[in-house]
Amino acid sequence: MAQKKEQEGKMDMQAMMEVYTKLAIPGAPHKALARMVGSWNTRGKYSMDPDQPPMESTGACEQKMILGGRYLQQEHTGDMMGEAFTGVNIIGYDNHTRKYVSTWIDSMSTGIYYFEGTASADGKTITQECRYDDPVKGPTTWRSITKIVDDNTLVYEMYGIDKKGKEEKMGETTLTRKK
Repeated sequence: MAQKKEQEGKMDMQAMMEVYTKLAIPGAPHKALARMVGSWNTRGKYSMDPDQPPMESTGACEQKMILGGRYLQQEHTGDMMGEAFTGVNIIGYDNHTRKYVSTWIDSMSTGIYYFEGTASADGKTITQECRYDDPVKGPTTWRSITKIVDDNTLVYEMYGIDKKGKEEKMGETTLTRKK
């Protein structure tokens, strides 16, 4: 009888694989990410101190779909605060949670930042949040907004939200597709 109860809570292997297989199929959100594939010029403005004028940077971003069209890999290169800068973002849409998820790593830190969020009804704005422990400010939330302006223009905005809930715009990068 104990063995029968144990089996009642189990799904057979074939049924489990069907669930996983269905969730692994790229869909409309993945096709929307694929529209960003290509070579881009970047122009950004960033502020570490809201009382100071923003620092400007320029660079490039190469974007490609990986792992069978499931994820968009973005590799940013350029300068940040007078130093060479490289950042890599992997963004995808999780069919199970119905959320956009991404990881960000860059040459100015050793952290791996995990973002999660949703898109607007038209799919042209993706808003994600990341919680992390800032070494200077303490527990902080980042809010990133990706705006798909058109097939040749993207805008990324980054906001910092401190533990008291105060939000400040930290930066904005405009990507223009290379012709």
